[in-house]
Amino acid sequence: MNIFINENKINDLLEKSAGASKHEAEAIVKKALLRKGLTPEETAILLQINDPEVTEQIKAAARRIKDDIYGKRLVLFAPLYITNECVNNCLYCAFRRDNKELKRKTLALPEIAAEVRQIEAQGHKRILLVAGEDPKNSNINFLEDVIATVYKTKHGQGEIRRLNVNVAPLTVEKFKRLKKTGIGTYQLFQETYHRSTYYMVHPSGPKENYKFRLFGMDRAMEAGIDDVGIGVLFGLYDHKFEVLAMLYHSLHLEKVFGVGPHTISVPRMEPAIGAPIAHYAPYPVSDDDFKKMVAVIRLAVPYTGMILSTRENARMRNELIGLGISQISAGSKTNPGGYLDKQDDSAAQFILSDERSTSEVIVDVAKLGYIPSFCTACYRSGRTGEKFMDLAKPGEIHAFCQPNALLTYKEYLEDYADDKSKWAGEKAIELELEKISDPNIKKATREKLNAVEEGKRDLYL
Repeated sequence: MNIFINENKINDLLEKSAGASKHEAEAIVKKALLRKGLTPEETAILLQINDPEVTEQIKAAARRIKDDIYGKRLVLFAPLYITNECVNNCLYCAFRRDNKELKRKTLALPEIAAEVRQIEAQGHKRILLVAGEDPKNSNINFLEDVIATVYKTKHGQGEIRRLNVNVAPLTVEKFKRLKKTGIGTYQLFQETYHRSTYYMVHPSGPKENYKFRLFGMDRAMEAGIDDVGIGVLFGLYDHKFEVLAMLYHSLHLEKVFGVGPHTISVPRMEPAIGAPIAHYAPYPVSDDDFKKMVAVIRLAVPYTGMILSTRENARMRNELIGLGISQISAGSKTNPGGYLDKQDDSAAQFILSDERSTSEVIVDVAKLGYIPSFCTACYRSGRTGEKFMDLAKPGEIHAFCQPNALLTYKEYLEDYADDKSKWAGEKAIELELEKISDPNIKKATREKLNAVEEGKRDLYL
C-alpha cells in the first residue's frame, strides 16, 4: 500500500497558503457555509490566515454549520479503561512500558461489570472501551469477553446500548472478530502523522510501526467496521500539519471505501505520571489556536462528528461545543477501576482537566442551550457508515437526531435527575419539541415522550 500522507505536499501547501489574501480566505469561509466540505488547499489557507476578522468569520461559520447539521444536541459518553498494561513505550503516555511510577492494573470481568454499573448509575448509555496494547492482557479473546460483559450488565434502568472501542490496531481477521461483538465505532489515533516525530515519540514496541498503524482503519473497514474514528494528540507536532494530514486520511478512506471517518478526536497533550514529554508539549497549541483549529475542522469536514475529552477544562469545553464539537465525555476516569475507587488516580493515563460529574456536565450543557443526548438509534437501526452519510449530507439525519436526543434526555430526567434539574430539562425539551417542523415527527416524538414518562424505555425514531 502506498502511504497517502505526503509530507512534502502538506508542507508546500502550508508554505504557499501563508501568503493568501484576506479576500481569498473570506471566499473560502463563504463556500464552507454550503456544507460541502473544503479541499486541503482551502483548509491550509484558513489555518494560515492570521486576520482577526477572518478568524471570527471562521468561528461564526462553524457555529452555523454545527447548528444546521447537529442542531442543539450534544452526545455524551464515558470512557472505560480495562487495562493500563502496555508493551509500547510512548513518551507522552503514563501507560508506557518503562514507567515505574504507574500502578498497573487489568480488570477482571466481575470488576468490569462493577465499573459498568457505576457508569450506568450516572445515566450513560454509551461507553468508549480503552485498553493499553498488551498481547497478554488485552488480546482479542479478552476483548470479546469484555464486550459481552459490558452489553449484558444492567443496573436498574441503566444499560449500555453502544460500545465504541479504542484499542491497538488489529489484523483483518481479528477486526472481523471485533465486528461480530457488536461494537459501534472503532477508534484509532495516529497520534502524529509526521513520521520523524512519530518514530521519536514511539521508540519501541509494536506502535513504532508507523505504516501498520496508519493503515489500521483500512483493515478495520475491510473487515466490515464501517464507523471508524481518527485523531491525533495535538502538541506532538505542528497542529496545522496534523489537521491537513487528518484531512488527507479522511479523503483516503472516502476514496477507497466510499465513506470517511465517523468521528475525529482532538485531544491536546496533558501532564501524565512518568511520561517524559507529557509535561511540556514540543509544539504547544494555544487556547486561541485550538479554538480556531476546531472551527476550521468543522468547516472542512462538516458531517464528521468531533469528540472532545476531559483533557480540556470546563470553560474551554463549553466554548468549543459551539465551534464544532458534537460529542464529549462526562464524569470520566482514565484509570482501570476508577469509577469504583474515585480517590486513586495512580493508574491514570493522564491528569483530568474537567472533573465535573456527569450530572454537573448535563446541567451546564443545558444552560448553554443544548440538549444532552444519549442516543444510539442510528447504530442500532443500521444507519452507519455510508448509510449514515447518505442521510447526513442532504441534512435528513437531523429529522432523527433531534427527536431521539429529546427521548434519551427524557429518560435521563426520569431516572437520574434531581427535581431542579428535571424541571429545567422538561422546559428545555418542550422548547425543542416546538422547533420540530414536521408535524408527523413532532406528534410521534410527543407520543414517545409520554410513553417514557409512563415507564417505557429505549424508544427512538
